[in-house]
Amino acid sequence: MDAIMGIAQRMAEIRGSLQAVAPAPVAPRTTTASPTAATFAAALETAVSQTQGTSTARDASGVPVDLARYGNGRIPPDALAPVGSTGHRLWAPAAQAFGDLTAAAARDGVRIGITDSYRSYDAQVDVAARKGLYSQGGLAAAPGTSPHGWGLALDLALDDRAQAWMRANAGTYGFVEDTPREPWHWVYSR
Repeated sequence: MDAIMGIAQRMAEIRGSLQAVAPAPVAPRTTTASPTAATFAAALETAVSQTQGTSTARDASGVPVDLARYGNGRIPPDALAPVGSTGHRLWAPAAQAFGDLTAAAARDGVRIGITDSYRSYDAQVDVAARKGLYSQGGLAAAPGTSPHGWGLALDLALDDRAQAWMRANAGTYGFVEDTPREPWHWVYSR
């Protein structure tokens, strides 16, 4: 039932976007010319680009469906959403959820900083070379397998109070601490 509701919500979002770019009604013309296919195609392209990255759908592996075509660590910046004014980028639903999370933390007097977010494939290779692979006692996922490469993970700057706040509240916003030995690493799981 949740999947059907998600599809219905997505369809409503697309309809709204199409209405936003639809040409305004015009008075009847005196000629028989009609809007061209190019005009329609341009309006459709605008609507699709405005809604890109807003789906919450994931494939069987947990990869965001709207990002899967790019590949892990190969997502163009415009396919990801900014995380506030931090300069960091994430999958749009994760960015929105993290914004909500940090606002709630701030209301509780807790500051949560970001040290890393989306990580390109080349950056994953660099981190693995510098910090070693997690499977071999290091701190990096094998390049091309990191949730950072899908815009789902954040490395956070957390003092003791912020860490405690995250452990008590992050799940409400869809974030989980899923990597032993890395209390700064949080992944969006919804």
